[in-house]
Amino acid sequence: MSTKTKTTAWSDVRAKRPVDQAAVAEHVARMEAEERAYRLREIREEQGVTQKELADRMAITQPTISALEAGNLDRSGLATLKSYVEALGGTVEVTATFGSRKLVLSPHE
Repeated sequence: MSTKTKTTAWSDVRAKRPVDQAAVAEHVARMEAEERAYRLREIREEQGVTQKELADRMAITQPTISALEAGNLDRSGLATLKSYVEALGGTVEVTATFGSRKLVLSPHE
């Protein structure tokens, strides 16, 4: 007795389970935040600064630095991010975007 495997076209599978664009956008945003946080960590490590040393410079706790570097940038206040960057000798520039228009809100010095 032979068994025949039924094949299903990919388009049929996708039609039964459409892509959740909101979920995809959420995952992309989270990955982008994690990448930005990773870049911050790379800069800190290149300077030979530990999380504890940076936290001391910023007068915050080391777990706060750890959370920030784990990708929790959206949950961090702008002041915290600014302090992080400045504690490593960098500057922050905030830009608001309205379609094709850009407005620099806090230019770096």
